[in-house]
Amino acid sequence: MPYFVYRISPGPTDLIKNLEQLAEFDSYREAKNFAKEKRVEEDITPESKVQIKMIMAENALEAEEKLLEKREKPILQEWEK
Repeated sequence: MPYFVYRISPGPTDLIKNLEQLAEFDSYREAKNFAKEKRVEEDITPESKVQIKMIMAENALEAEEKLLEKREKPILQEWEK
């Protein structure tokens, strides 16, 4: 399965995100290095609103569906705090 690298920026609402496919790779290592380089190049920090993410999927449509999927935050158990 190929690896896709996307730039994710905020949309007009919290539920809508703007996705821009930057690249597609067959190798995990190439995709990881490309994503790291893009984060440095664009000066993206954990606090910034724009994100560069890598995802593995069968095709670009599946990758975008996974990236737009709303996931619930995990419930922390008392011992995990």
